[in-house]
Amino acid sequence: MSSLGELSFSEGQRNAYGVLAGDARHACLFGGARSGKTFLIVRGIIERARKAPGSRHLIARLRGNAVWNAIAGDQNSTIHTVANLCFANREDVVPLVQHRLDGFFELQNGSTIWLGGLEDDKRLDKILGREYSTIYLNEASELSYATASMAMTRLAEVKPNIKQRVFVDLNPVGKSHWTHRWFVEKVDPISRLPLDAPDNYASARLNPGDNLHNLDAEFLKSLEALPEKQRKRFLEGVFIDEVEGALWTYENLERCRVCIDDIPIALRQRVVVAVDPSGAANKDSDADEIGIIVAAKSKDGHAYVLADRTFRGAPREWARTAVDAFHEFRADRIVAEGNFGGEMVKQTIKMADPAVPVHLVTASRGKAVRAEPVAELYDLGKVHHVGRFANLEDQLCSFSSAGYKGPDSPDHADALIWAVSELFERPPPIKFSPAAMQRFRTQTIAFR
Repeated sequence: MSSLGELSFSEGQRNAYGVLAGDARHACLFGGARSGKTFLIVRGIIERARKAPGSRHLIARLRGNAVWNAIAGDQNSTIHTVANLCFANREDVVPLVQHRLDGFFELQNGSTIWLGGLEDDKRLDKILGREYSTIYLNEASELSYATASMAMTRLAEVKPNIKQRVFVDLNPVGKSHWTHRWFVEKVDPISRLPLDAPDNYASARLNPGDNLHNLDAEFLKSLEALPEKQRKRFLEGVFIDEVEGALWTYENLERCRVCIDDIPIALRQRVVVAVDPSGAANKDSDADEIGIIVAAKSKDGHAYVLADRTFRGAPREWARTAVDAFHEFRADRIVAEGNFGGEMVKQTIKMADPAVPVHLVTASRGKAVRAEPVAELYDLGKVHHVGRFANLEDQLCSFSSAGYKGPDSPDHADALIWAVSELFERPPPIKFSPAAMQRFRTQTIAFR
């Protein structure tokens, strides 16, 4: 690939582009949010497509609509921006011709750049039915090793002037993720044995600080204000330690994430607002926050976490927040834990709005025991997060079968568990994952 040219790039971005232009068959850019990873890789792909007329290149993500929205949504999207800024005078490149129905862009030299989802059954055969010179796994934190490996089997097109390459990018997740095994530890993700050719796995870390000329101060402040583990991922760009035996992992939560367009509103069946009260007297209290989570279930049997309104405040304040969420999302009821206050919890909500239906639930079992069935629903792909919920997800990833390992009370997570449990009050029989069966066997042996 050529140099970056006249555009303004930081030293970190130039180093990252050097990794993409190097000889390693697999190249990964990992790091914080909005650091320029996608821009650099798309630029590299177009440059490779320009050098090899008639070649094919794939940009893949877990879901097809997500990759189109992120890379090619409109004329201001990444692929158009890269083409117009970096290749404006290249007649073999621009204008890019979009074939949305068929799923690809075409350069003037006949090369094609395909976009697709690896869990899109309707289009997967079309995507994997071709061979490619480049495969780019965008937001690889969402992808399992098995899914990524399946896609990489299609890296088989032979063209003059370019070598076959795999490009990967992600905001780092836990250290057990296959990208950390490959590009940091240099070991096989399954066997944990050293890689046969470690030089074929190159990486560079890019963070928002490497892209300051394209970011505003408010965005950086929002990253600095994130909880510790989220700040490490999206600001510092480092892989994070995971709780041993965690019921949730950041990798699984990334896979369950959807955008607002993915919610089947027409299929909406039930909506609940779940409240996990605490003893807070006001926002300055030392008591735990009041967990407030909004979730909906559709007729296809999937649940969607819509909002996290958790905060610390006086009873009348959190009751009003819960009632406002009830009306905003047209919920069916408010579900509130009654262990801390009993009927007083219900009456507090009724004071905010006497017409709101309130269902009290009681915690008769430990937190981990209540959490495990909900974690199983996540493992089965039955629960989705609409957007990113930093505090909630940190708390979920601090749950293990041995209990909650986080620094504070899991107020966000407790409310989530009540919400999902309510939505799946009478769940159909489910097939437990191998990990769950192993936990069950371990616990059974312990009680013998």
